[in-house]
Amino acid sequence: MSPGRSSGQYSDQNWLRSFMFTLFGTSVLVVSYFPLFYTHLGFTSPQIGILYSIGPLISILSNLFWSMVSDRLGTIKKIMAILLAGQLVTALILARATDFGVVMLILSLFYFFYYPLFPLADTMAIKIAQRHGRNFITIRVFGSLGYSFFALTIGYVLRALGSSSIIAVCIVIVIIALLITIGLKDAKRTEENMQHAADPAAGPAKAGGLKQILLQKEVLWFFGSVFVLAIGYRMNEAFLTLSLKAMNAGDEIVGWSLLASALSEIPVFFALSRYGDRFKELPLLAFASLMFAARFLFMALANEPGAVVAIQAMHSVSFGIYYVTAVRYITRIIPDHLRATGMAVFTVVWSSAAGLLSGTFGGLIYEDAGRTVLYVVAMSFSLLAFAGFFSKHLVDTGFGFGRYSRRKDY
Repeated sequence: MSPGRSSGQYSDQNWLRSFMFTLFGTSVLVVSYFPLFYTHLGFTSPQIGILYSIGPLISILSNLFWSMVSDRLGTIKKIMAILLAGQLVTALILARATDFGVVMLILSLFYFFYYPLFPLADTMAIKIAQRHGRNFITIRVFGSLGYSFFALTIGYVLRALGSSSIIAVCIVIVIIALLITIGLKDAKRTEENMQHAADPAAGPAKAGGLKQILLQKEVLWFFGSVFVLAIGYRMNEAFLTLSLKAMNAGDEIVGWSLLASALSEIPVFFALSRYGDRFKELPLLAFASLMFAARFLFMALANEPGAVVAIQAMHSVSFGIYYVTAVRYITRIIPDHLRATGMAVFTVVWSSAAGLLSGTFGGLIYEDAGRTVLYVVAMSFSLLAFAGFFSKHLVDTGFGFGRYSRRKDY
């Protein structure tokens, strides 16, 4: 390997790492600080729940639309640049909105460009890592580092500038991410993908392959369990900052809680990237579901901001184990030429559909019954997910009523 080529490969990965680092700054804002912006505008908890649920509703279509466009055109970089440009324009408009109806409309447009970025970025990380013989976690972990950095930094920035500056901070981060896309190198199509693109008969085969994947009982069982687990997770995500505010925590404490969760997942990512293949996916997912249940139980019992920050460290053994294992499972059963679409479907189940329900009903539960009941409900969903993953494992290992075969031919 020539020095020039080696340097190019490192540049390829480093630009994507920088992009991941910056991209997750917007995630910090949207997930954890946008609710504070809504509170600043005087919106109620049910209204905030509605605004939170709009994103998942919009993303059901936007994720599938943009990922299929990416698969069809064979480009991820250009699609991500378009999405960031759309975010920038809508954020500029959102900064001047104050009426609930107007905010809801503009936020819908913002979410249309926001949500598809993450499965596309993960898809690019998977493709580039495979090209260089690396584990995609070595790239994806920079998203966690970026989340940690921005979670803490934004908390102190907003403490100085106030919650009214949240959209301005978002605009700055989006501009930086958009500039970084200039240095990104598109993930090239594999030889198989090029054959699919060149073959006139590939279109129906491609659609048939996706249909065959989605009709597998194993995949449907997996997605069903993921959906149930995601409802509880999204409830926590939507109302964590409001729960901290109810405990009289400052914006910097919100930042520390996000930092604790983001940093805790990094060693788990690396450990599973190295040793995860020694364990079957379904038992790992069942264990992660139990850890989610324990985490939400502790949240229901917590009364101090410091306790919440400590509980957030359980993100490592809950989300950390879940995410790496779920992606490993998905990439095994979905062929490369459908990778972007497959990751989008996974994102729709994990983020969109679950977020729609958790935001709407979570807001009502939080308003009428309080934080404790909200987290007990989240814990219950996690236990149901545990039952789903573990029962499927028992079925596959012969302790259930049958056994599903895994299809590998597409």
